[in-house]
Amino acid sequence: MNYPAYLDLFNSGELQKRLAKLNRILHSCTLCPRRCAVNRFEGREGYCRSGHLACVCSYCDHHGEEPPLSGLNGSGTIFFGHCNLHCVFCQNADISQHLRSIESYEYTPRRVAKIMLYLQNEKKCHNINLVSPSHMVPQIVEALSIACSYGLKIPLVYNSNGYDSLETLQLLDGIIDIYLPDLKYADDHYARKYSAAGSYVQTARDAIKEMYRQVGLLQVDEQGIARRGLIIRHLVLPNEIAGSPECLKWIALEISPAVTISLMAQYYPANFAARIPLLSRPLQYREYEKVLMAMEKLGMHNSLYQDLNAAHYYRPHFFAEDHPFA
Repeated sequence: MNYPAYLDLFNSGELQKRLAKLNRILHSCTLCPRRCAVNRFEGREGYCRSGHLACVCSYCDHHGEEPPLSGLNGSGTIFFGHCNLHCVFCQNADISQHLRSIESYEYTPRRVAKIMLYLQNEKKCHNINLVSPSHMVPQIVEALSIACSYGLKIPLVYNSNGYDSLETLQLLDGIIDIYLPDLKYADDHYARKYSAAGSYVQTARDAIKEMYRQVGLLQVDEQGIARRGLIIRHLVLPNEIAGSPECLKWIALEISPAVTISLMAQYYPANFAARIPLLSRPLQYREYEKVLMAMEKLGMHNSLYQDLNAAHYYRPHFFAEDHPFA
């Protein structure tokens, strides 16, 4: 197999076959677990409010991702608009929930392909990092097919909230090199209350199992840059809302204790969270320390950590003139 993985599928013609299947889904959209069944060629009536064109709100060389992704040159990050979750604490809410003038952010596949090539050739990024891709998979694959024709050759990162459809993920087998899903909750009560997704826990767990089946444990090159594999993100929430020890236990028992975990301490009360008592304050060190101890007891040593200052310097400004993380 060539790396990145999608080059084999492009060269064999399989990538175009997958694209045809994905585009058919857009006529009655079931790309994500919402399964709205709307025709996205005729409007934006589904939960994600997205049509048949990609909604791109920002792109940049991102130096604040996990070290195996950012490296020295940054991760070539493309932020897609809208989302299939509505998290009350979303740090990207400006583009995931409150986006206006949708038409001005809609990009053709050729334009998205140009962004991919710009991030590779001009910014020298280590990968193409697709943020909130779950509802944009056909658009991404079409752009990828064009970009391959012009020399795209760096890994693709699927950076999702974990609320992904197994059927869609199976069509991505061999296309995605690095999966970067969230595992947000251990309890559907909180998933329903704070992210509007009552079936989140089992759906995300099934999705992560499929991602692991496809790409396995994280593989890095001689410079420590990720080439292939799974990194699971978990954001520790105040007042133990995320059920962090249970999430970690499930990963250790059902995936592998050797899987790479990105344990995030960057919570702050973004979006509507300041109005919600249990979410209205930043994370406390004792809460994060408790999760670190649980991880240690589970023998999960391939872990990436943040300090509590992360909440201050991982705040995006998507409508800034230069760089959203300047």
